[in-house]
Amino acid sequence: MTQIYDGDNTLVPVTVVEAGPCPVLQVKNTGKDGYNALQIGFSEQKEQRLSKAEVGHARKAKVAPVSNLKEVRFAEAPEQKAGDVLTVAHFSEGQAIDVVGCTKGKGFQGVVKRFRVSGGPASHGSMFHRRIGSIGLCQTPGHVFKNQKMPGRMGGARRTVQNLSVVKIMEDKNLIMVRGCVPGATGDLVLIRAAKKAKSK
Repeated sequence: MTQIYDGDNTLVPVTVVEAGPCPVLQVKNTGKDGYNALQIGFSEQKEQRLSKAEVGHARKAKVAPVSNLKEVRFAEAPEQKAGDVLTVAHFSEGQAIDVVGCTKGKGFQGVVKRFRVSGGPASHGSMFHRRIGSIGLCQTPGHVFKNQKMPGRMGGARRTVQNLSVVKIMEDKNLIMVRGCVPGATGDLVLIRAAKKAKSK
């Protein structure tokens, strides 16, 4: 996160995302694979840190080995070919985008933090401060209802934040400055795409 001034001299909070260069390693089509998709890579990696299969897959496309692969599906056959490179030039300032990523994992949490349950009295002697409390009825129906909020694992889930705005693009550094929250921690991998439900202005 950082902040920049826009054209109206307004201070805008932004998230800086490194987007590319992303070489295309494989193109899939409905005739051969049953669906249309592009397999793109990110972050160049030394060959000795990858398996022979991964290195050979990159050589077949005549691109440098990469450490991360992602498949993006399309309704129609894509125009790109294996060996092409996708950059931030495919986006424009002011464009609405969706960012897909994995949220921060918070481990096993109780209901107060996980679901914002109010808990019990905070005074002395109540013995019921941050517990879940009653979770069901007695003999009828004799079981806990579905979707009962209980302690459990929190975070670490795939989430899509829609209709974020591209504030600035730095092509020389492959950076996109996005206004709005982006799922995940600093350094996590995310997928940026054109907004599927772009709001009309």
